[in-house]
Amino acid sequence: MRIFVYGTLMRGESNHSLLNDEYSEYIGPAITARGFELYDLGGFPGMVIGGNGEVLGEVYDICAFTRSRLDQLEGHPQFYKRRIIKLQGGETVEAYILAEEFTRGRSIIRSGNWRER
Repeated sequence: MRIFVYGTLMRGESNHSLLNDEYSEYIGPAITARGFELYDLGGFPGMVIGGNGEVLGEVYDICAFTRSRLDQLEGHPQFYKRRIIKLQGGETVEAYILAEEFTRGRSIIRSGNWRER
């Protein structure tokens, strides 16, 4: 299964070790289709459905074991919810989406790029 990551799970970020093993394969950089916003929650970002933005990230092929580890990290389904989203070019992948209620009072990362916050 393929997963789109856009924050601390990307290469060089604090939680990347969960994807840097024999169970995961880096596919490459990706950008969501329009219709998402990225929020700065302090030590990590949250992507929400809505708006006219795009979010930059990376796509990985992962197995069920890695998916369960990511679910635990992301607090799925209580905090983030794993959803199918569309990328530019039409490919569909899974991503962790944050409920808008958790973004109140937080800044939007206008560039859609966590690394440029």
